[in-house]
Amino acid sequence: MAATVSRKLSNSFEGALAGGGDPATSPLYVFGPFLKLIVVAGVAQVTFGATIWLAVFTVVMVSAMYRQVMTWITDGSGGSGLSEEEFGGWAVKINAGITVIEYTLTFLVSMAALVTFVADRATEFGIPLNETLFGIQYRTFLAVGLSIFTGWLVNLGPKASARAFGPATGAVLLLLWVMIFATIFELGFKLPDFQLQAFTGEYLHFTLGGYARILALMTGIEIFANLVAAYDGTRMEKSRKAFGSLIIIMGTTALTMIIVGPAIYQVSADSVTSEISVFTQTMNALLPAWASYLGTLIGIAVLLSASAAAAQGVQNLALGLRYRHYIAASMGQRNKYDVAGKPVWLMILVIAVCFLLFGTHEETYLALYAAGVFILLSMTGWAACKRLLREVRTKFSGSKTASLVGTGVAALLTSGATLIIFEERFFEGAWVYLLLVPMLYFGFSYYRKKLGSPPSVEERLGAIISEQRYFPTSLRELKLDEVPFQKIVLPLDGSSLAEQGLATARAFARSYGAELEIVCVESKEQQEDIHMTDAEIEANRTELQTYIHLVSDLIRGDGLDVRTHYRFGEPSAEIDAVSREMNADLIIMTTRGKFEIGQLITKSMAQRLIQKTSTPTLLIRPTNNWRSRRSEFKRIMVALDGSEEAEMVLPYIRAFTNQFNSKVLLFSVPEGSESEGYDEKIKQYLDGIAAALAEEGIDIDTYVTGSGPARTILSVSLDEKIDLIMMSSHGRGGAERSDQIPIGSVAEKVVAETMCPVFLLPLHRGDMIARDNVEEDPTGGIEAAGDPE
Repeated sequence: MAATVSRKLSNSFEGALAGGGDPATSPLYVFGPFLKLIVVAGVAQVTFGATIWLAVFTVVMVSAMYRQVMTWITDGSGGSGLSEEEFGGWAVKINAGITVIEYTLTFLVSMAALVTFVADRATEFGIPLNETLFGIQYRTFLAVGLSIFTGWLVNLGPKASARAFGPATGAVLLLLWVMIFATIFELGFKLPDFQLQAFTGEYLHFTLGGYARILALMTGIEIFANLVAAYDGTRMEKSRKAFGSLIIIMGTTALTMIIVGPAIYQVSADSVTSEISVFTQTMNALLPAWASYLGTLIGIAVLLSASAAAAQGVQNLALGLRYRHYIAASMGQRNKYDVAGKPVWLMILVIAVCFLLFGTHEETYLALYAAGVFILLSMTGWAACKRLLREVRTKFSGSKTASLVGTGVAALLTSGATLIIFEERFFEGAWVYLLLVPMLYFGFSYYRKKLGSPPSVEERLGAIISEQRYFPTSLRELKLDEVPFQKIVLPLDGSSLAEQGLATARAFARSYGAELEIVCVESKEQQEDIHMTDAEIEANRTELQTYIHLVSDLIRGDGLDVRTHYRFGEPSAEIDAVSREMNADLIIMTTRGKFEIGQLITKSMAQRLIQKTSTPTLLIRPTNNWRSRRSEFKRIMVALDGSEEAEMVLPYIRAFTNQFNSKVLLFSVPEGSESEGYDEKIKQYLDGIAAALAEEGIDIDTYVTGSGPARTILSVSLDEKIDLIMMSSHGRGGAERSDQIPIGSVAEKVVAETMCPVFLLPLHRGDMIARDNVEEDPTGGIEAAGDPE
């Protein structure tokens, strides 16, 4: 099988629609706070044009700067990736902290602007959304309700969000161009006047104050640098297409500012304090009534889309921070729709509190919103300057020098804008960055220290591929024909559920000539949970002992060796103790037992055992589905993610293929990296391992596809009629975190939901440390990658 073709963006227009929702909406709300400042102060005739042209000049220079960033950084990390390369790890944590705040503010501003649009039309129909109930405006309750709805929809997964919000960006682009042509048709082609007087005396404060308010139009520009990895083509083609997307969106925004901007000023100059937003007033003046109402609907849709995009950004950021060990794994845990749901609900809670305390007028959050954007843009600008300066020093060229000068101007503009915004709005909320960013920084640092640095899976794969080391360490140090199962532990508790592992255990004992160690544990805690009396406990004990003797006699009748162990204590601990005492090679058990009917897998004895034992475990889910009970192990899937931890399951393949003549599918999901060629790299890695195993006479194939490891493993196992899944309990670096995460989330979900047996190799930090002390690193010191899955 070949790797499937990824769903890539093929051209700039697709990218503009995919990522342009946030920056494209900015003209809908930035003019209100800007005009209120300069019109009320009576300086609009002097400062309006200067502020508009200064903002547009900033857009042009920052866009040119991002052309460089897109050329250098094509893995999707954009300005944050460049900042990390040039300034080090501290920049990542600062960037991530500000980004968390920015996503929250994006949601706040977009939702506040949305309810303003709704309130505009509601007022026309006599619906009092601006009136209050218990001191809170009705529009606030609407904003909170819509926020909860958006969070719920986003947590249903990207497909649900795409269906609901996908067309909105295209619609708002169309609206802006309609407004541009309507302005020219109705009022003529009039550009803003630029007056140098705006930068003198009493006017300077208002020029810069307006600049601070209108700079929210720059929000979202970074998204195009993050989208580079999503395009198809070579590195240069990807960066060119991403820059084309930026030009489409930011070009439309800039034209709206300089063409529609004067019309907005002209139409609303006498009514900037009206409850009707200035953009709605302008649509009413320039467009037919039906088109104006349609424009409002488009505005509502795209602002809802921008809110959803912010929530999705938090989801993806949480996954990225989890991969890099900057947050607790639980915050990056995927829900059943394969997205990180907890961070979204936490953000919605913060947003609801903000709306209830501070109201739903976008100007309340707008300057604060712009402040964070320009901190990030400033970091990117100075990182780009540092990179260009180094390149000019290495090899001088006129074009590089010109780029350095232009990027320096952009860095100065963004830094200056940051200072202006903080000076203008410090006591109106900008001060929170000085509180929240350090708090988040130290939070990220705490988890990084606690969980350890995650090694890079890409570095490891690159080393393996470049050095042609496709025969993993685990295969070199433990040869395939040296893994017989000589002693097999079978836990039984007298229930028909646990007994469903008996047939498989007998088959293994017969195939390998192994001795069966039957374990039965009497648990006082479980007896108390179901309120057993002393008489019932004694009767149950007699019944269990009789049952175990009958089963052992039945097995001996097959000519197999068997021993019984009757223990008292916590079941998983006693089963592990027997396994260690007997030096068992395998535990075969079901994922449910007598006392676990209806319980979640996270509470089952099977998982508690996996958290303790180092013995390979074959888990069988007791159901009416034949695949879970009578597997012939003819088609085996081995799940790998490029880490050495995942590879440690490989030596056990021959134990199955020898006895069951199995066909093996090496499988991987290309997740955790957006770098160019990652799909091909992981496919090449699997093919190399397959070639090494094929030399051992194993019938083997490889397959790379999908997104969301657990979901894809489950889906492919059904499609390919797999009857055994083999995997380690932890993947990319997860064994280093096994003290906090005893079983990785992928393994946990697969065990809980699959119908076929799962061969799970439990990995624990102590085992890995002991192993590393006697092992020579096969990749020259390059460690395995860090993902708890």
